[in-house]
Amino acid sequence: MRSLKSALVAFLLAAAAGWPAAAAEQTTQKSTDRGVTVEVTPRNLSAGAGTWDFKVVLDTHAGDLNDDLVKTAALLDDKGGRHVPVQWDGPGPGGHHREGVLKFKSVSPLPAAIELQLRRAGEANPRSFRWKLP
Repeated sequence: MRSLKSALVAFLLAAAAGWPAAAAEQTTQKSTDRGVTVEVTPRNLSAGAGTWDFKVVLDTHAGDLNDDLVKTAALLDDKGGRHVPVQWDGPGPGGHHREGVLKFKSVSPLPAAIELQLRRAGEANPRSFRWKLP
C-alpha cells in the first residue's frame, strides 16, 4: 500500500509541475537527410491544451533553410484526420539554423497516436515523427 501511495504522490507532483504523464512516449526525435538535421520535441499534447506545440530545430552547413513550416507541415492522427499548423513562432526562412515552435489546434478526442510530417523541397518523402499518446 505504501508503494502505491508513493507512486500516486509522484504522479501528482509530476502533473502539477506540468510534465506529461507519458513523457517517455513524447521524446525528442531526430532525422538527418541530405545534410539537413530536423529535431522535433512535442509539448503539451493533452486534451485540455488549447494548442499542441512542437519545438522544431533545423540545422545545416550547406544551403539555406527556406522551409515555410506552416505551409509544409501536417499533423496526422490515428483516426485518419489531417491537421494543419496554425502558427510558427520562430525566425522566418533562411540561414543555417532555425529553431521555433510549430503550433496546431489540439485534437479532440485524444488520439492514441499522432504523426508530424514535414515536407522539404527536394526530398521525395516527408520527414515523419511519430508518438503514442496516453
